[in-house]
Amino acid sequence: MRGQGRVYFYAVSAVVIWSTTAALVKSLLSTIPTYEALFLSSFAASLFLIGMQLVRDGGRVFRTYDIRGYAAMVGLGFLGLFLYSGLYYYGLTQLTSQEACILNFLWPMMIVLFAALLLGERITVRTAAALLLSFSGVVVLTLGGEGSAEGNGMLGAAACILGALCYGLFCVLNKRRNMDQTVMMIMAWGTTAFCSLPVTLLMEEWVTLSWTQWFGLLWLGVFIDAVGYLWWAMALQGARNSAMVANLAYFVPLLSLVVSAITLGEEMSSAAFLALVLIMGGILLQSVRRGRKSG
Repeated sequence: MRGQGRVYFYAVSAVVIWSTTAALVKSLLSTIPTYEALFLSSFAASLFLIGMQLVRDGGRVFRTYDIRGYAAMVGLGFLGLFLYSGLYYYGLTQLTSQEACILNFLWPMMIVLFAALLLGERITVRTAAALLLSFSGVVVLTLGGEGSAEGNGMLGAAACILGALCYGLFCVLNKRRNMDQTVMMIMAWGTTAFCSLPVTLLMEEWVTLSWTQWFGLLWLGVFIDAVGYLWWAMALQGARNSAMVANLAYFVPLLSLVVSAITLGEEMSSAAFLALVLIMGGILLQSVRRGRKSG
């Protein structure tokens, strides 16, 4: 029980942290080029995690992996954080934050599907129903909004869907390799920063940042990227079934709307209330299945 309790602590904490992502990134990308923001936030995430690991054990864990191990981490980082973040950030520049969020949150379903294909985890009827019920809440939340596409909707939608596929596959492959997650995230965010820098130097015009922009990027890098993604990876690593954790991710779009209501003065609509009922219903349905199985 203590082990699974820790799993849910990490998962719920990551969900709460991630609830600030869409509004923050959308705001940052309105004035900062996409890959400049990705480079700076990823670099901050990697540095923060390196410092945390050095304080924790003096860096001894870094010596437990050989070149092949680090190469695998780089490959996973390129797939699951560089490609995913770049595609999602691009989607946010082309769509409203709600539109990008709904498409991005195909990734919990991707986790369940890839876990069944690659890890042999079962998808029961109750699990599938729970995931679809929660996902329908996300659909209701987005369709009930009044936003409309701000850029190339087709490209933005395709980018978000591809990003969701990349991150779902990354989560399952990462769980299968069973590596130290702090080291994994250091390498993954380092890879993301390394790959983002030449893109922004060659394709974008570097802009000078204000103090508020630096604060936003540091929040994105340290809390959302470093802490949020690390805790989510640790939750998936320790979960008995990936679907149990993946289903909690559907809280993020709803909490994002609450964050927007508090920070931007937006009112919660009837669609948001219905989404809450559907999302909670899916999580409750999944919990009932888990309780019967353990009993």
